[in-house]
Amino acid sequence: MPKNFGYACINMGFSSRPKSKRITTNRTMIRRTFDEKGIEYASELALQNVRDLCTILEWNLENNIYFYRLSSDIFPWASEYEMTDLPEYQQILAACKRAGIFARKHNMRLTSHPGPFNKLASPKERVFNLTKTGLTVHAYMFDMIGLPRTPYAKLNIHVGAAYGNKPVALDTFCRNFERLPESVRSRLTVENDDKPSLYSTQELYEGVYERIGIPIVFDYHHHRLHPGDLSEKEALELALSTWPKTIIPVVHYAESRSIEYNNPKIKPQAHSDYVYDHFNDYGHCIDVMIEAKHKELALLKYREHNNYIQAAK
Repeated sequence: MPKNFGYACINMGFSSRPKSKRITTNRTMIRRTFDEKGIEYASELALQNVRDLCTILEWNLENNIYFYRLSSDIFPWASEYEMTDLPEYQQILAACKRAGIFARKHNMRLTSHPGPFNKLASPKERVFNLTKTGLTVHAYMFDMIGLPRTPYAKLNIHVGAAYGNKPVALDTFCRNFERLPESVRSRLTVENDDKPSLYSTQELYEGVYERIGIPIVFDYHHHRLHPGDLSEKEALELALSTWPKTIIPVVHYAESRSIEYNNPKIKPQAHSDYVYDHFNDYGHCIDVMIEAKHKELALLKYREHNNYIQAAK
């Protein structure tokens, strides 16, 4: 059975407040603003973000939510400077440590999902270097918070692309993985895709896990769009088998916005606002990241709905 349901990055209730009272970890800026205001403004925004992270974690605790995905925007334009050069670095570090202490005290799991531009399978050295920098920034933030260097604090990515030859792309992914710092390698996980042109759970098992041993995050929604040759249960259990026995595996759960709005013009890959269907864990203990547009509101509604069903049985 699911140990925890979680939500990703944005707390809708807090972020919908008037700007002066908004609580968010997503304050960032466009490139032109960064060029004009520089690291001083980036530092100011980062400090506000990490302070608000503590507030969001407190709200999560009050609402019995023990699984949360950290935003990749906590440190705006972090690839452009060294963290220790931030003018408020010591204050930022202190706030990060407070968040980490709070999370550990209350057994809260914190993870991240760096964006799709992180492509370890790219044959271009420039793309690899950008990916390495982006992932290293995430890992440094995790170290600042005090998160373990294990997949418990996962940094989850996709292979990224096939580049016209899946076996070659998977080989490049694995070779580039070995070039990453230990702070990234120890936390990295890989996720199945939602298109037949990309990677099923079985392809990731054979092409990534069997070679470099990183866990597979099973995505239910993606599997339904690209199952490969496995049933949902078979693919789930194959992914779960890649996780260390001492760490509860993570799965992603979403539903199609096209179905939610009964609109075939919407791409089936698009995530719904809320989730409605029965979640089948097939008897396994897992942490479930709900990927819905309405974030914590979707989680609370889904949990309330399921509690009602259980009470009615």
